[in-house]
Amino acid sequence: MNLPGSSTSSKTPPGDPAPSPSLLAVIEIGTTSIRMVIAESRGSRKGKTRILDSLQQTVSLGRDTFTTGAIGRQTTEACVAALTSFRRIMREYGIDQPAQLRAIASSAVREATNREAFIDRILIATGIQVTVIEEAEVNRLTYRAVRPVLGRERFFKKADTLVVEVGGGSTETLLFHRGRVTRSHMHRLGSLRLTESVEGLAVSRRREWDILCRTIDQEVEQIHSGIAITKPMVMVAMGADARFAVALLHPEWDRQSLFAVATEDLDKLVSRFAGMSVDDLVKLHHLSYEEAETIRPALLITVRLAQAFHLRRLFVADVNLRNGLLAEMEAGGNWTDEFKRQIVSSTLETARRYQVDIAHAQHVCAYAMELFTYLRSLHDFSTRDEMILTVAALLHEVGRFVSTRSHHKHAWYLIRHSDIFGLGTQEVELAAQVARYHRRSTPKPSHAAYMQLRRADRLTVSKLAAILRVANALDGLKSRQRIPIKIKEHEGTLILMTDAFTNLPILQQRTASRADLFEQMYGLRIAIRQKAKDTPS
Repeated sequence: MNLPGSSTSSKTPPGDPAPSPSLLAVIEIGTTSIRMVIAESRGSRKGKTRILDSLQQTVSLGRDTFTTGAIGRQTTEACVAALTSFRRIMREYGIDQPAQLRAIASSAVREATNREAFIDRILIATGIQVTVIEEAEVNRLTYRAVRPVLGRERFFKKADTLVVEVGGGSTETLLFHRGRVTRSHMHRLGSLRLTESVEGLAVSRRREWDILCRTIDQEVEQIHSGIAITKPMVMVAMGADARFAVALLHPEWDRQSLFAVATEDLDKLVSRFAGMSVDDLVKLHHLSYEEAETIRPALLITVRLAQAFHLRRLFVADVNLRNGLLAEMEAGGNWTDEFKRQIVSSTLETARRYQVDIAHAQHVCAYAMELFTYLRSLHDFSTRDEMILTVAALLHEVGRFVSTRSHHKHAWYLIRHSDIFGLGTQEVELAAQVARYHRRSTPKPSHAAYMQLRRADRLTVSKLAAILRVANALDGLKSRQRIPIKIKEHEGTLILMTDAFTNLPILQQRTASRADLFEQMYGLRIAIRQKAKDTPS
């Protein structure tokens, strides 16, 4: 979508030369268009990425997927043509290495029954490897995009902040509480999806609009009821439709920072658009046909959400998934310390929702991390493994919310159906299974859910569950105090040295009864021994 005063390709005049510039390109295949951004990363000057070029070509993949379930041949070839032209422009910039490019596709491709054939066709024709991102990855990239902008705002550390992006296929919500992510969710409420659902009805334009409004209101009510907000509360809208509306209402917006717009003004604009035909919108505002079709339901969703939370104004941010991709490429990955803290914050919010004993959960997690850190270099553990174990440790007792009987099995069910910010579906499943085996039975071939995992994932679950079982055993003292331990290895035994003199027999008994899986996976016996009083820590 072209904002007033902008074009589909915008080049930034060169400024002062930066040391060792690196050119990057990101491509997003969306529901109604394909967009590419070319940027210059300034090496050591992190966060100073400069946009050099921004391009867009309209291709409505969502129309195919949301109506027939598959991407048609004609649409596929339109995508090939668009990406071929993008590839040519990348070559002109000298972008020819795989590390310089990331290409993603979201809901329109993700939901297509022929997604693999589509991706293969793109790769063969253009050499571009497209990654279909799932909902958790969308949440992560949204966070990476919007976090720097929010961090500059005074309200961010004090108010609840709800970030909303209405796309063609879905609406994403990301909730921050005093700067920490507490909830993230993707709702099947998209502007193009809605348009396709009412298109073809044998009703008047007015009746069609009424049906659209009623459908949106029902979905918005569900979103509103599922989000616990404390006052004060701020809503920040992302997305091309919101940016277009604000630029139309306030041409003075420099798009460098958040811009506050009155909910009432947006509502009036939606009403004005509702009285216009798609052709009128195309002619008057120089929109593509696809953009003109989706802008009304997209803005209506945004307005209705703001009204549901009784907000007189909302903010609009000029950031998108492509900004998040660039930030990730510049950082060299997605497992930054700040991102890991956000995963923990989201996990703790889930734990509180299920009335988990937070102190116990954090103690168990701390013990698990000590064991994990000691074993990490010997067993090739990744940061992904670390976060799976962290989530499993913090949530291993959520099943008690359902029943104390077989609560490890209830934990598996609750975790795998929870929204944990930053973790994908597969990572959440692995965390759920690690928590499921924190007590009682170890993994067995007769356990269907475990056997459905890939062999490598089964091994990950067993290795991490072995650590969690021992960590859980260590936090069983009535004092509820976490005891310091020192880990060393001697002649096939992993020795945990502690100064818990009076409780040593209890710890030894608890650990011995839960060390079976650990000994099986790591080939090490577990022993808890008393640290001599004069032994340095």
